[in-house]
Amino acid sequence: MSKAREWIELHRRYLATTTHDPENLPLVVERGEGVWLYDVDNNRYLDFSSSISVNNLGYPSHPEVIKAAVEQLGRLGHAAGTDFYNPYQVQLAMKLVEETPGDFPKKVFFGNSGTEANEAALKIAKISTGRPLFISFIGGFHGRTHGTLALTASKSVQKKRQFPWMPGVFYAPYPNPYRNPWNIDGYEHPDELVQRVLEFIEEYIFDKLAPPEDFAGIFFEPIQGEGGYVVPPRGFFRELEKLARRHGILLVDDEVQMGLGRTGRMWGIEHFGVAPDILTTAKALSGGLIPIGATVFRAELDFKEAGMHSNTFGGNALASVVGIKVLEIVKSLLPHVRELEGLFRDELGRVKEEFSKVGDVRGLGLAWGVEFVSDKKTKKPDVEARNRVVREALKRGLVILGCGKSSVRLIPPLTISEEEAKIGLGLFREALKAAL
Repeated sequence: MSKAREWIELHRRYLATTTHDPENLPLVVERGEGVWLYDVDNNRYLDFSSSISVNNLGYPSHPEVIKAAVEQLGRLGHAAGTDFYNPYQVQLAMKLVEETPGDFPKKVFFGNSGTEANEAALKIAKISTGRPLFISFIGGFHGRTHGTLALTASKSVQKKRQFPWMPGVFYAPYPNPYRNPWNIDGYEHPDELVQRVLEFIEEYIFDKLAPPEDFAGIFFEPIQGEGGYVVPPRGFFRELEKLARRHGILLVDDEVQMGLGRTGRMWGIEHFGVAPDILTTAKALSGGLIPIGATVFRAELDFKEAGMHSNTFGGNALASVVGIKVLEIVKSLLPHVRELEGLFRDELGRVKEEFSKVGDVRGLGLAWGVEFVSDKKTKKPDVEARNRVVREALKRGLVILGCGKSSVRLIPPLTISEEEAKIGLGLFREALKAAL
């Protein structure tokens, strides 16, 4: 038995069941170097997962991030950042306020994860508006606490045996150009698709389920991550903003997976020309080293009195110093990400034409989704084809992760070179040939 199989068996014995898939992705990682991962049997893999967009700066992290973290460890790691004050939190907050969309005063709440960032956003929206209800989108993922789980509508298993979660969330279809309830080709008719989604909110949710004046916020991902790396029509968020402003509803932008350079802009929403009232981020802000999440919001929405919300470790000194350096490096990498976008767009476009089971390809920057179907006309999802591709890719030394019902995501670290990107895309094509 390989070392990997031994560790997988030990994992099963001692660790809780979460989201591992030992049949399709039996990868036991021992170390990482740049964009490469090495398993316990010393096999090398090119990483097209970035550990779900956490290691955007590679493994174990960017050298400058590691240097800053080591230096900070010699000064201060943690010192009750919600009781005492420290300059590091303030410096990171100032940087986030500067780098997030919106020419208005902002404040920041620090947590330890994307779930915590979205949980804080829920509380901020409720407290500031005095309203109890929310809208979220089918296919969206916002976390697994009982508050954020209510917003999540990605896979039913995530809510299995968990009811009741937080009440008061209503779901609308996301404007998925490829797969939507109205069977509209959203690539050919984007405006029609956008209008149908807005009509659903106005004529179904507001008219029949709950009045608009009871809604505090609309949660969304600029590109749906767990839902399949779905890119909406470019005009969608401008129209959604108009609807929200008419009814005094806050826009809450979940950038946990798409933020920090993944799409070629610092934030995914920048592609759509909208400044949200609340923006959440986590994952890559950690530099792959130490957990951190942040909720950036209009200053006027701040908690009304001390003690309404807090936590222990969020935005501690070490995490804050890492976050500052991450923002600096990501900003310098944005032109590189935009340059590589064309390479991925061209190669994956050819893949779509060549393989009959590739139904759709979509993406921006280094955030790409490939959806597998049994037939291009019926668009019936082919889950087993997707799983075969994941397995064949791993055999050839490429790590990819599934998303949506029958899609994979191609999301390498932003530090990947053009040569490494071409190697990875070549391995992906080989996996498709073997699997399909």
